[in-house]
Amino acid sequence: MNVFITGGTGFIGSHLARRLAADGHSLRCLARPTSRTDELRALGAEIITAELHDRAALTRAMQGCDWLFHLANLYTMWHPHPQEFQRTNVEGTRCVMEAALAAGVGKVVYLSTVAVLGKPAGRPFNEDSQPGPRQFSAYGRSKAAGDRLVQQMVRERGLPAVTLYPGIVLGPGDDKPSGIYIQDLIRGKVPTPIFRRSVETYAAVQDVVEAALRAAERPETIGRRYLIGGERLNGMEYVRQICEAAGVRVPWMRLPDFFVIAAAYFFTLRSNLSGNPPPWGLSVDAAWTLYHGFDFDGSRAARELGFSYTPVRQALAEAVAWYRERWGEG
Repeated sequence: MNVFITGGTGFIGSHLARRLAADGHSLRCLARPTSRTDELRALGAEIITAELHDRAALTRAMQGCDWLFHLANLYTMWHPHPQEFQRTNVEGTRCVMEAALAAGVGKVVYLSTVAVLGKPAGRPFNEDSQPGPRQFSAYGRSKAAGDRLVQQMVRERGLPAVTLYPGIVLGPGDDKPSGIYIQDLIRGKVPTPIFRRSVETYAAVQDVVEAALRAAERPETIGRRYLIGGERLNGMEYVRQICEAAGVRVPWMRLPDFFVIAAAYFFTLRSNLSGNPPPWGLSVDAAWTLYHGFDFDGSRAARELGFSYTPVRQALAEAVAWYRERWGEG
């Protein structure tokens, strides 16, 4: 297949590109002029240098493509210029999807996030659950707006899209908020496990890639929506598994949730004034997102797309090995 990827230089996107290349697909990858594309070029990918909002350039680049994987987004729990969430995650998504329609792409796999659902009623929730009344981060709100846009284009304009909603994604190469937390725990920079009773659902990066590929291959998935995540762990269980994988001690301090949230407000205020990210990634958005959790059942994706989830323990071991190799400790 001729495949177009946005976000191919990112954490999940780079894993996806390697898998697609290994399977013999022909790749075209969107990249900004400042992006590092050496790894994609080594895979034989054609690099399309353009901005996410250049609809005409995107339409030209997608000509002849069978599949589009849209992964490019602004994912962070704090940003010095919050308006960039709307620009990238909503308007950028609009341009990409309109280009896909204009170019006649046969299948679109849109990678969203479970954060768009907020906190639905019932535990664990699933694809049939009604979204909660609000999202808990600027990132989540912007992705929810982008998600509504995509679903509207599926209904009204025949966009051949399937949407995936991963939980917290784990694995080698993760330098996003989840990866920063793991690295700081390994290095003893986190004084306490946070939100010990809040439950999150986790997915190994290779499982997200597998789900995306199988969703692209199956014609019946157009218009479908899948939550991607296997194991559900509370914050304490998660920290124990990280520390076990790294062979380090679990932090001894225990702080109540309200103290952690108060610290997040202080850190965010300081970051807004200084322009520097908050320590441990503990912003207000991160704190409320983790406090409410993502306790969902991702079994429908595994069942209908035909894959099995990787144990969290294995995903963490692979991530820890990658971090240590990068640090020169391998």
